[in-house]
Amino acid sequence: MFEHHFYNEHFKKIDPTVSKIQKGEYDSCTFENCNFENMHISNIQFIECEFIDCNFSNSIVKDTSFKDVNFTNCKMIGVKFHECNPFLLQLSFTDCQLSFSSFYQLKTPNTIFKKCNLEEVDFTEAIIHNSIFENCDLKNAIFEETNLEKSDFRTSYNFTIHPEKNRLKNAKFSKENLLGLLTNYKIIVE
Repeated sequence: MFEHHFYNEHFKKIDPTVSKIQKGEYDSCTFENCNFENMHISNIQFIECEFIDCNFSNSIVKDTSFKDVNFTNCKMIGVKFHECNPFLLQLSFTDCQLSFSSFYQLKTPNTIFKKCNLEEVDFTEAIIHNSIFENCDLKNAIFEETNLEKSDFRTSYNFTIHPEKNRLKNAKFSKENLLGLLTNYKIIVE
């Protein structure tokens, strides 16, 4: 049990140079314009929380719980989501910068990525089936032994996904982005 419990509170402009986030459980809270860059936010539990215009770049999230958490317009470069507490993990990202982050071996089905920059994100061995990648830039994102079944990539771009090295049954792609499935075959499509 956590010593501190926060319910339905609104936090604005948390800055590590001024104050730190308290370890505890945050339930139905909103965080706006907060700076968690390079912060240790380990062993904190966020339940049905929303983060708006926050900076999580290179923050440490070891054993942090994100249960039904939404991130909107957040900068999250280099976050190791694979170190989060996997129990009831559910994430949603809209207009987020997630470059160089890692979902390695993470089980997060039904994840929503809308208008996100996912350049060089590591999805190796992740289970992200039934997820939505809407208008996302997946340049150099790593998909190796990834379960992408029933995921929707129809409006995303710059991805390279090797069909023989990933699970793609019933995944959705558009005619315009099918080249991302053929890159490894070194064929020319005109």
